[in-house]
Amino acid sequence: MSRLVRPTSNRVIGGVCAALAQRFGTSATTMRVIFLVSCLLPGPQFLVYIALWILFPSEDKTRTAW
Repeated sequence: MSRLVRPTSNRVIGGVCAALAQRFGTSATTMRVIFLVSCLLPGPQFLVYIALWILFPSEDKTRTAW
């Protein structure tokens, strides 16, 4: 199982969709479309995105930690 880190490449805003795309084996564009469509539904999508942005470490920070 791959670790959830926000990649330094293929970011648009925070890299959350790119990290989730890597984890689930799909493209970042697909994950972004899923997120945008989910925003049409009621719920805390933006709050979840911000929380994941804070919780997922950046790939460049995890490289320097080793």
